[in-house]
Amino acid sequence: MTRTLSRAACALAVAAATLQAAPAQALSLIRDAEIEATLRRLSGPVFRAAGLDPDEVRIVILQDPSVNAFVFGGRNMALTTGLLRESERPEQLIGVIAHEAGHIVGGHLARRQIAERNARGPVLLGLALGVAAAAAGGGPAAAAAIAGGGQAAERALLAYSRAEESAADQAALTYLERAGIDPGGMLEVLDRFRGQEVFSQRHQDPFARTHPISAERLSLARARAMRSPAWGRASPPETVYWFDRMRAKLDGFLERPDRLLARLDPADGSEFARLRRAVALHRLPDPDRALAEVDKLIAMRPSDPYYHELKGQILLESGRAAQAVPAYREAVRLAPDEPLILAYLGRALLALNDPAADREARAALEQGAARSGGGDATLLRDLALAYARTGDEGMAALTTAERLAIAGARRDAVNQARRALTLLPKGSPAATRAQDIILSLQDG
Repeated sequence: MTRTLSRAACALAVAAATLQAAPAQALSLIRDAEIEATLRRLSGPVFRAAGLDPDEVRIVILQDPSVNAFVFGGRNMALTTGLLRESERPEQLIGVIAHEAGHIVGGHLARRQIAERNARGPVLLGLALGVAAAAAGGGPAAAAAIAGGGQAAERALLAYSRAEESAADQAALTYLERAGIDPGGMLEVLDRFRGQEVFSQRHQDPFARTHPISAERLSLARARAMRSPAWGRASPPETVYWFDRMRAKLDGFLERPDRLLARLDPADGSEFARLRRAVALHRLPDPDRALAEVDKLIAMRPSDPYYHELKGQILLESGRAAQAVPAYREAVRLAPDEPLILAYLGRALLALNDPAADREARAALEQGAARSGGGDATLLRDLALAYARTGDEGMAALTTAERLAIAGARRDAVNQARRALTLLPKGSPAATRAQDIILSLQDG
């Protein structure tokens, strides 16, 4: 996993460029093709039961050890890594997702628009725009820094009323029942945080602050849940597998590698122990031992694109781009619609400094950008390089302008867009994009 600034959709990029964001804080977003696919797998049945199109609800992952979740900016949902790692079974995480879906369907966020508009200071604005930008974009990065932001801003913008929380509970229980999912997991999450209202804010978990839990709320939810036909129903083995695998991968990337390796039994040859071990060894770094573990994972599941992707990542980040390319190609073959994998293939190909590889990189990066709604700043940087190396200076300038617009470098973005206009065919879609950047960002 790496960190980069995430790309916004055009309107969000323009809005972000008009603000002076505070320096980046510790809060960041995780981007990972496998984990995002797992969350789509877990959330899809609930979203459909709620009448939501799963493709229209974006889930982003906040790198934050505290347990929390919230919705923002329409049909966007944020889950913390603390929530993902501390959920003990899929039903707990799915219950939280169902609850947040209740906020979306209930229109609760719309009632907070006045509070958001009244928010003052770069911390609040930076958090709101940074998370929205990450949700709107897609690209090769595994994590994206959010300018400004912090838990204080999160609490100020995202806390709901008790009535809204209770309504979201009841809606969630309806969705879980329709989807045939045990509501007991949701109750376990609520029960974990009951009584925290008596704590000072310093000692409260953020989930308790942003989702106030009263005894009455818990009682109502329990009474309804225990009447569900799905009460006590176990999740399918495949759901449990992907949930446990997601937690193993997060452990590998987020826990201190020396501590993780110390607590793993060296003789444990199970799949998830090997996954944790492979990622931890990569982060030490000890790439040769990490690759040995990944090769054993691939032997267990030769048709798994994400293990081939992990092999490519370890090779690329250890300076072995030529060996990384075949691993990424195999991952793309097995998962041709994953934009994050396409983007990493493009980066590995560019590292070869070969004209034929540059042309292949350009195609892969263009596909990644198209399938992710535009890409992020790192993808755009790589794509601009691919355009330049393949002789398309107009597209290189336009792509650079888009990247600079995301970063909030208004003047430089406008200058690059103007340069692109001199190089692109007049009236072409690309020229129109360049003109849009100029009109949106130029002074006056």
